[in-house]
Amino acid sequence: MLREFLSSVVDIIYPKVCLVCKNSLKNTSSIDNIICAQCWVKIKRNLPPFCHSCGRHLEKANFNKNICPSCLKKSLHFDRAFSPCVYEGVVKELIHKFKYNDKDYLGSTLSKLMIEFIKEYNLPIECLDSIVPIPLHQTKLREREFNQAQVLSNYIAAEFDKKVLDKTLIRHRLTKTQTELETKARFVNVQGSFAITKKEDLKDKNILLVDDVLTTGATSSEAAYVLKNAGANIVFVLTLAD
Repeated sequence: MLREFLSSVVDIIYPKVCLVCKNSLKNTSSIDNIICAQCWVKIKRNLPPFCHSCGRHLEKANFNKNICPSCLKKSLHFDRAFSPCVYEGVVKELIHKFKYNDKDYLGSTLSKLMIEFIKEYNLPIECLDSIVPIPLHQTKLREREFNQAQVLSNYIAAEFDKKVLDKTLIRHRLTKTQTELETKARFVNVQGSFAITKKEDLKDKNILLVDDVLTTGATSSEAAYVLKNAGANIVFVLTLAD
């Protein structure tokens, strides 16, 4: 009785609203009582056919090649990347709030998009031995207080009963923010920024590398290069959006 009363008082003082459109969530359907259903369906999904490298949707002109023009110009060290969403609109706003506005609880909601994508497109999760989140440098980790890639990894691992190797790959060199750089500079910027602490975790293992966003693929490619040099077999990349 008291709990219901206090809950009602909180709802009156701090009414729940959609994190995106700010409309009231009272008497309307929502996702985790955080995002209204109308905003959720506006999230633009990646649809097949997918580029066999970066995982983005392939335009008709590139169907026969199975790879997008952008990836034809790059040498990427991961075997294949996948992303359920296109990095724009609602999902871009949610990712920004997740990373920079102290809303780590969004990891539970956003990871659902990745989990659903794995199931819908039958990604070979059963063939993967462990999940490795893209690490943050200690300086950035102290500023943000959590690693968004690790949060997403933990939810995916729990769903598919996989082990998260959150200390095997480390970021031992602080780099410039990638968003400020052009494509070629991004690849140069991340060179030598990762290191391995436990090679025995990777020997002949198939790894799922997880991050929030894939743009040029530079960060994921460099991480995959380091993982493979340490003995990993296959390295797939899964990001929330690209």
